[in-house]
Amino acid sequence: MYQYNVASRDANEFIADEEIRSSLNEAVKLAQDKDYVAGLLAKAREYKGLSHREAAVLLEIDDDEIIAQMFKIAKKVKEKIYGKRIVLFAPLYLSSYCVNNCKYCGYKCSNKIGRYQLSQEEVREEVRALETLGHKRLLLEAGEDDERCPIEYILECIKTIYNEKFANGAIRRVNVDIAATSVENYRKLKEAGIGTYILFQETYHKPTYLDMHRGPKQNYEWHTEAMDRAMQGGIDDVGIGALFGLYDYRYETVGLLMHAEHLEAVYGVGPHTISVPRLLPAYGVDYDQFPYLVNDRDFKKLVAVIRLAVPYTGMILSTRETAEFRKELLEVGISQMSAGSCVGVGGYAQRAKAEAEGCEEKPQFDLADHRKPLDVIKGLVKDGYVPSYCTACYREGRTGDRFMALAKTGEIANCCLPNALLTFEEYLNDYADEELTEMGRKMIDEEIKTVPNEKQRAKALEYLRRIRQGERDLRF
Repeated sequence: MYQYNVASRDANEFIADEEIRSSLNEAVKLAQDKDYVAGLLAKAREYKGLSHREAAVLLEIDDDEIIAQMFKIAKKVKEKIYGKRIVLFAPLYLSSYCVNNCKYCGYKCSNKIGRYQLSQEEVREEVRALETLGHKRLLLEAGEDDERCPIEYILECIKTIYNEKFANGAIRRVNVDIAATSVENYRKLKEAGIGTYILFQETYHKPTYLDMHRGPKQNYEWHTEAMDRAMQGGIDDVGIGALFGLYDYRYETVGLLMHAEHLEAVYGVGPHTISVPRLLPAYGVDYDQFPYLVNDRDFKKLVAVIRLAVPYTGMILSTRETAEFRKELLEVGISQMSAGSCVGVGGYAQRAKAEAEGCEEKPQFDLADHRKPLDVIKGLVKDGYVPSYCTACYREGRTGDRFMALAKTGEIANCCLPNALLTFEEYLNDYADEELTEMGRKMIDEEIKTVPNEKQRAKALEYLRRIRQGERDLRF
């Protein structure tokens, strides 16, 4: 019998290849059993989640009618947990120096591109530019290079970002996506006040992982066990993800869910977020060498299956996808998305300066959604979604198992909905044009009436009045 242990600290045991293959093989047969599939959908409809083996069965479904049911249930589950709220954020790239030579990445060290790293003054300029776009939540990104971009540099950038204050507030939450590191360094990130630590596994298939990576990142165990070390370092909000297109999407999705189950089993709380990036063309990358690219139909299906499997976990979508397809994915599970993203160093304020200095800096990958945040928000409102810049849970200590306890009882709705509406009102007051202001205020005035708890609703109305009179950062 192969070694699979969800509670093991060994990556080869909690992401056991044999367990994934056994799950997928069993799923081929079970997917033909309509009664069994109906039972899985009924379980998912009750917000009970699915095991990785149950999710594997739904990934095998190819019947359009059943897939349509899955999409419908995924939408119901998402709206029950998250309502109509969509959290918005922006990535901030700090450094493109990297010692790894990953086959799929535009920052790979063999690429002859201009490299750039922001000074602290340039970080401040980037933050100012992001603030003028209305952003309150950032995701820091950097290539892996311990000499040029050590943990001390990341910590200094975090301090710089939090210290920038504006008439309309400040960046309120800094999430971090940097290379796997030590427990000691995760503890330093926690002490610096980060929100979520995010790290994509890229691929859970170990042979593919080893083939795709050269450099420090090729250490599969060190990378896969990073979230364990982050938890041990005191970071209780972690975000996982796979880069879909490196290997078979069914294998990756099952591995991703096994990773979530492992964190739940060992630390009592699963991932705060799951990201679903899809492989895109990048400078110096031979896109045709990847035989496992995921088509739109299968990608939408895997997003829905993840939502059914982990109903209380946030799901993040980047600007890798087109505006039209992002709209479809919001319907089946996505609860967070980037807006107005730049995926190159100095992409917001420093791009012109870098070009003037002859630095031919290239982005990490090509984007598909080039809309400005204002246009993204207009699209969300027109489609009935509430744009949210809320960062209250992190700042009020509702993280890790404390957040999940509130989410699973439904009590979080009395905080999340009013906080989303209040931060949206801030955006309307400070950044919106006349068209969005009219649409947004109409939405806010209707949605605030639906806050479940009467006392919270009354308090929300009072906060709304005060924000419209000029106050900022009122939250539950």
